[in-house]
Amino acid sequence: MRAWWREITGLVLPVACGGCGTARTLLCEECARALYGPAARRARPVPEPAGLPMVHAAAPYEDAVRAVLLAHKERGALGLARPLGAALAGAVRASVSRPAGRAGPLLLVPVPSARRAVRARGHDAGRRIAMAAAGELRRGGTEARALPVLRQRRAVADQSGLTARQRVANLTGALEVVAGGGRLLE
Repeated sequence: MRAWWREITGLVLPVACGGCGTARTLLCEECARALYGPAARRARPVPEPAGLPMVHAAAPYEDAVRAVLLAHKERGALGLARPLGAALAGAVRASVSRPAGRAGPLLLVPVPSARRAVRARGHDAGRRIAMAAAGELRRGGTEARALPVLRQRRAVADQSGLTARQRVANLTGALEVVAGGGRLLE
């Protein structure tokens, strides 16, 4: 119900840029440039977990980019899912090299938000952005699907403010594949 109400009020009330607050635009040109950046770049956490595949970031998580993501995630600016998905799709394109002859769609598996966070926000931001990214990839000619097959098996602490090492400890063993989800990943 809360998400539905936000959608209706978004039609009636004026919008402001999720990054800088400029009136009458969901995402101004300057904040869009920060989000889309020149190109996705390699991102390496410290410490880098063993076996971590090559990861790319759409843009540095700072300033306008951080504000846009938080506007979508915490303040319900649902219209930002599409530009955030487009940025994620750019990072996916930079990261993924598909082996020749690999059949089937590219699968985007979002990390689920805690149930209590989804209830409080009225939506699962990561899932919404992954679905938008899959749509952007399909529009660009890449067969892709968002496949929400992970769930939290135990409670985790809020990740904001944690160091990379603390985040690893916080999430170790916290996620599992939902029943029947494994066959969808094959």
